[in-house]
Amino acid sequence: MKLRVAVLYGGRSGEHEISLRSAESIIAAMDPQRFEVERIFITKEGRWEPRAISPEPGGNPGIDVVFPVLHGTFGEDGTVQGLLELADLPYVGAGVLGSAVAMDKEVTKRLLHERGLPVAEFIVLTRGAYNIDDICSRLPFPMFVKPANLGSSVGISKVKTCEELAPALKFAEEFDRKILVERGITGREFECAVLGNREPVAAIPCEILPSREFYDYEDKYILGTSKTVLPADLTAEQTREVQRLAVACYQAVHCEGMARVDFLFETATGKFYINEPNTIPGFTSISMYPKMWEAAGVPYAELIGRLIDLALERHAERKATRFHR
Repeated sequence: MKLRVAVLYGGRSGEHEISLRSAESIIAAMDPQRFEVERIFITKEGRWEPRAISPEPGGNPGIDVVFPVLHGTFGEDGTVQGLLELADLPYVGAGVLGSAVAMDKEVTKRLLHERGLPVAEFIVLTRGAYNIDDICSRLPFPMFVKPANLGSSVGISKVKTCEELAPALKFAEEFDRKILVERGITGREFECAVLGNREPVAAIPCEILPSREFYDYEDKYILGTSKTVLPADLTAEQTREVQRLAVACYQAVHCEGMARVDFLFETATGKFYINEPNTIPGFTSISMYPKMWEAAGVPYAELIGRLIDLALERHAERKATRFHR
């Protein structure tokens, strides 16, 4: 009997369009002999179509597992994961805690720092409550200004002077009330895919070669002029270090199922810094998460199957937990 998979996509975040593209790629790759797909689209206004998931009498919604493909706010931040937990439905990817932690750049960095993992120096600000001169005196230029709870490089600016800081902060404030300002790392950008629950493993890392100042939204999804190097041009020792840090980051923020961990390599010091984990990485035709696993010997369709199996495995383990006396 086929597994009925609900693909949940769209959503209210600024990454709505990316979600649509990722979902189409995932659906096209699903084995029709094993899976029956039900599309559940969420509009930009938050309306669910064709129907929301709600348990029927007897607790069976007619869905075996949910594949959330909701990048960013209201999808990757633990909100939808909490709804699926309440509905007692297996779902792909990190749980409520891991999703919420990984979505918040400040909390992520604090947890990584507590584990002794390398992160760039940063300052956390609240919308409208900051002093430009104070920020300029606390970190060296260049700086990166980011919304604390968004992905796909939405709302991010690279700032080279104090005069550029105010407009960059205003731009980030459009997307979040909490803003992260961090020291810019001059060097190279890498990504590493991680897969698993209790015993996660890392794939072969890749290098991103931006066509602009940094790997921003336009470079990722619109211009198509950035380049990637897979496998990354790293020594065997450096590759092992990226993989070690990727798994350590994954475990520190309580990820499950999948995540892509992004890195910055500082040329001057030869040191890798963890930039951030992404619990629902892109699955578009140009997305590196599935490409890294393909390079590691796991084809796209097999990867989708493994992710669904991991979701079912975790749900079965959770069912063994008592929630009442």
